[in-house]
Amino acid sequence: MSVSFQGVGQVCATFLGEGLSAGQAVKMSGRGTVGPCGDGDKFCGVTAHCGEGACSVLVSGFVTVKYSGTVPGVGWAELCADGGGGVRSQGEQDGGGVRCLVVDADTAEKTVTVLL
Repeated sequence: MSVSFQGVGQVCATFLGEGLSAGQAVKMSGRGTVGPCGDGDKFCGVTAHCGEGACSVLVSGFVTVKYSGTVPGVGWAELCADGGGGVRSQGEQDGGGVRCLVVDADTAEKTVTVLL
């Protein structure tokens, strides 16, 4: 039996946003607008689809996103943006992360599945 979290509990909202691509962690950059995150930023969601100045952003539910650095452990974790479109484990030097439930990590693909 295989396990899948794809699509479970996903809530998407449409935001304005330029220069973004699907699967990217994003932050609020203005009223109704998202933008790329810098390293250590709190993210508000992950882009699902992007095009012509707008993006559909997953703001809750299960989502798979790229990670960098040490693989986040399963269970509740504080994650922050890594500045490259993905996420990483929050370090003590960071101002705070987003509390997520990590349910899977693929070390070969460098992805992590989390509940936002």
